Amino acid sequence: MFAVLKTGGKQYRVQAGDVLRVEKLDAEAGDKVQFNDVLMIGATIGAPLVSGAAVQAEVIDTIKADKVITYVKRRRKHSSQRTRGHRQQLTLLRVTDLLESGADKTEVKAAVGSRVARRDAHDVATAN
Repeated sequence: MFAVLKTGGKQYRVQAGDVLRVEKLDAEAGDKVQFNDVLMIGATIGAPLVSGAAVQAEVIDTIKADKVITYVKRRRKHSSQRTRGHRQQLTLLRVTDLLESGADKTEVKAAVGSRVARRDAHDVATAN
């Protein structure tokens, strides 16, 4: 059985035991996280999400992707050039379980992106 989940603006087709790299999550190595945005699981297709379904995974590590180099050169009269590099931060996960129902009854914390967690912490700090 496989599932299609959505996280970080991307969709992933996963099975139990798969290792995948997703956008950085607010979790440490060894934590268990749960993805509640499941678009499809087994033969059940959501409209747009499957209610009660979830994908549970264990965080292996936080890594960086390969460096992407951007090079910009302005021709003719401007004679300027710029080189920039970027390494995207990723979270390495191992999928442990696919739940077709009962996702709301589990004690596993929901997978939240690091940017969302930072924004929520900022909102709480400024509200006080």
